[in-house]
Amino acid sequence: MARFEVYSEDMSGFGEAPANPEILFQMGLDSACGRHGEADLIAAHKWFNIAALKGNRDAAQYRKEISAEMSPSQIAEAQRSAREWLSAH
Repeated sequence: MARFEVYSEDMSGFGEAPANPEILFQMGLDSACGRHGEADLIAAHKWFNIAALKGNRDAAQYRKEISAEMSPSQIAEAQRSAREWLSAH
């Protein structure tokens, strides 16, 4: 049986299943609309970026749309966070 390690709270919902592009896209939507609290465009950009890299076509469009509402430093932070997540997973 495979062991699944939770590296952060936002991964705790995955259980033993790998994060697929649709789950990552949904996490972006949840972050963008504030489903679990306040809207977080940095987290939304991160999840849309990862989902797009994993093949979700809609994620790239959503990432582009929220980028228009973000500062360059926020976008850089989201990209850095996405790289860290990809390195860990």
